[in-house]
Amino acid sequence: MTDLNPVIAKVTDRIIERSRPRRAAYLDLMDRQRDAGTNRGNLSCGNLAHGFAASGEDKPAIRSGAEMNIGIVTSYNDMLSAHQPYGRYPEQIKLFAREVGATAQVAGGVPAMCDGVTQGQAGMDLSLFSRDNIAQGTVIALSHAMFESALLLGICDKIVPGLLIGALRFGHLPQILIPAGPMPSGLANKEKQRVRQLYAEGKATRDELLEAEAASYHGAGTCTFYGTANSNQMMMELMGLHIPGSAFTNPGTKLRQELTRAATHRVAEIGWDGDDYRPLSRCVDEKAIVNAAIGLLATGGSTNHAIHLPAIARAAGIIIDWQDFDELSHAVPLLARVYPNGAGDVNNFHAAGGIGYVVRELLDAGLLHGDVLTVGGTMADYASEPVLVDDELHWQAAPATSRDDTMLRPVAAPFSPDGGMRLLAGNLGRAIIKTSAVAEDRWTIEAPCRIFDDQNQVLTAFKAGELERDVVVVVRFQGPRANGMPELHKLTPALGVLQDKGFRVALLTDGRMSGASGKVPAVIHLSPEALPGTDGVSGPLAFLVDGDIVRVCARKGEVLALVDPDIWAARSPAVAPPPAVGVGRELFALFRHHADEAEKGGSAVLAAMESVI
Repeated sequence: MTDLNPVIAKVTDRIIERSRPRRAAYLDLMDRQRDAGTNRGNLSCGNLAHGFAASGEDKPAIRSGAEMNIGIVTSYNDMLSAHQPYGRYPEQIKLFAREVGATAQVAGGVPAMCDGVTQGQAGMDLSLFSRDNIAQGTVIALSHAMFESALLLGICDKIVPGLLIGALRFGHLPQILIPAGPMPSGLANKEKQRVRQLYAEGKATRDELLEAEAASYHGAGTCTFYGTANSNQMMMELMGLHIPGSAFTNPGTKLRQELTRAATHRVAEIGWDGDDYRPLSRCVDEKAIVNAAIGLLATGGSTNHAIHLPAIARAAGIIIDWQDFDELSHAVPLLARVYPNGAGDVNNFHAAGGIGYVVRELLDAGLLHGDVLTVGGTMADYASEPVLVDDELHWQAAPATSRDDTMLRPVAAPFSPDGGMRLLAGNLGRAIIKTSAVAEDRWTIEAPCRIFDDQNQVLTAFKAGELERDVVVVVRFQGPRANGMPELHKLTPALGVLQDKGFRVALLTDGRMSGASGKVPAVIHLSPEALPGTDGVSGPLAFLVDGDIVRVCARKGEVLALVDPDIWAARSPAVAPPPAVGVGRELFALFRHHADEAEKGGSAVLAAMESVI
């Protein structure tokens, strides 16, 4: 077996040491929850009777307590394409559970927001904090203590991190995440992006734009570009929390159904009353978190996980930061180019060899921890792909060579020697940039800045021709505490137009930019954010003024305001706009006021939790 890469070993050891006290406290709590916590056997007769009253033919089994009862936490709704397939999953899971002598109940539902629907709209201000809400909903669902295991039905941006954060508070239970898969490919993402850019230039009509969008997003399943949702699914495989190879099988297929059956059967096998107990708390350890980061880097996944993965880790008592991402990125080569980093989508990636190919390549090169506890066997079992043979589920080895080397390459001949996610630091703070889709001659931008407090202001200036020059577009007061850190993906077409005209353009923001951010350099998640923190101190971004020269450099890891220190010291911070109201944003004020910085995950519930345990 190939020795582990020394950089990965060093980063992992540092995370283990940094996390030692908090991780030990977490595992101790999980052990106590299993041995002395609330569970079905400790419920009173009245408690238990309430729990099985409506369980129909499963009532005798649930009442007896002799068999495993599986809790289902679902993000089903039929408005969002990614979650619509989950409608029938509980019925199927109950049947599959009975096949192995278990039972299943829907423990509860959690909300599922779609950034694709709320992108650029007021509802996007709720997006990040929906993750905390989902975590709380998961805890509420499992708090009834009727279950010896759980199946988590979730797939998109905040849903999977939220489910995991909540589920990890019940980490003594074995738990498996079940995806629903991507929709079949429609209009090519590159063509969709072309029409978006034409619309931004006034060269395409709204009807033409809508036709392109509808041809791209056309059926049940996740969007097919490699944004946050599909990056979630990849990470769950690299952490060993899926049945192997289940991430990118399309909805509505026999193979998809058999993978759900396999997950149901498997969670019944790894309970605490058997000899293969695999609790979630032990599966999600420091090595599993590092594996998720490595998979993200090796495939050019979403920058949103620079926020979500630290939050997931915190829920398991593990502390990671952007320096860890940066060092791993320098050691992990880019093996995949999936739109927006390439022409093909996740279906093409899957057909080329997909996650199984990536796992095998990384394991063989010593770039992945192989000794993690997974729900599906060993990490080596994830270097495979599921197939049906006479309608029965089997796994075969991932292809020895890529079926499409424009999308997927081996470690020996990668698209890039590094993973393309960098930490930038300087007198403006700390931030993340994703370089894998950005041309190398644009990794460094030094230009006068133009400052905005709202993304709509940027579009107004763009339409007026005010940005047709070399410029660093600064959008501030977009952090977790200011307005919930909305995505700014709405700006991508306009900034792309400016870049295509030959201008040297970059975005700098304390907000988020989608994993589909694309070809324009985007320096994001800048921390500390512009809005004053609990100490009353504004972040450096609040002291910039129009015309200041700003330098962002992915090569040197810099984000700098090139302003004379005496001039800088004499400035007063900009005044933040008042908090927006409407679409329920005011109900999330509690989350905004208590959220911590992006590098820790931008979470109010985790910050509060850590203050009491």
